[in-house]
Amino acid sequence: MNNISTIGILTSGGDSPGMNAAIRAVTRTAIGRGFRVKGIYRGYDGLIHGDIREFTTESVSSIISRGGTILKSARSKEFTTPEGRQQAYETMKKEGIDALVVIGGNGSLTGARIFADEFNVPCIGLPGTIDNDLYGTDLTIGYDTTLNTIVECVDKIRDTANSHERIFFVEVMGRDAGFLAQNSAIASGAEAAIIPEDSTDADQLEHFIGRGIRKSKNSSIVIVSESPKCGAMFYADRVKKEYPQYDVRVSILGHLQRGGSPSARDRILATRLGSGAIDALLDGQRNVMIGIRNDKVIYIPFADAIRSDKPMNLNLIKVLDELSI
Repeated sequence: MNNISTIGILTSGGDSPGMNAAIRAVTRTAIGRGFRVKGIYRGYDGLIHGDIREFTTESVSSIISRGGTILKSARSKEFTTPEGRQQAYETMKKEGIDALVVIGGNGSLTGARIFADEFNVPCIGLPGTIDNDLYGTDLTIGYDTTLNTIVECVDKIRDTANSHERIFFVEVMGRDAGFLAQNSAIASGAEAAIIPEDSTDADQLEHFIGRGIRKSKNSSIVIVSESPKCGAMFYADRVKKEYPQYDVRVSILGHLQRGGSPSARDRILATRLGSGAIDALLDGQRNVMIGIRNDKVIYIPFADAIRSDKPMNLNLIKVLDELSI
């Protein structure tokens, strides 16, 4: 346990449904095990500038069902500098915080890894990201809720697509990972998913859209994983030029995907991982992310967790293709 008496907890980067459930689990498990807990507001910026409050069990009452994060979140440019991290460490010492639990995605855990290496601070990460792109864990906190939100939206868009015989390109989040796009396409009965893991050229676009419209369907929905260069607008413009006979529309779901009350699955996952973070500290672990694999809580070194090559089951592409005829 390395003489840890006070644990700091923060949320960083993009918010995800279930973060509050994780905060609740970390806080109550830690207090139950004899630790003090301090909530750090606004991510690493709060750690730098001392936006910190003591937490009790009452501090996390009635938050398990709330989306977002009660600790607020931010992306800290200051923390990317050595001077910013030095100030964060000085604040930790002033507040008597001996270890950090960081809830966030790839960038947040990268920051935790650098901070831990520089100052020998025990850091435990929880995978809080809707993208499901952290390596070593089957699921991340917020992914299931976001997936269900997307499916609900696509179901509604389908009504309009059918009524007007249109092709809809629906853009979803995911950054460099196509988990949300691929699985929401399967769950919503979409005709195709355009994802980073499966490069799409003009022939594939013809295969995705042309066959359904010309043969048996009077509408199509294509789910597109967001990209600065090749998002939904890019593919819609391409179809308008190559297939002007089709009525094409774009729907960019945007930040509504992040919001909402977390699903039961995300609440349970966040609770298990939050409790697992305290178990890890008691076990002498440090600088690891708590993940879930085959329904078992596991420890993943930061260096592995933030790898950018989390594999997708590419057989899902074949499944979607076969079912969209």
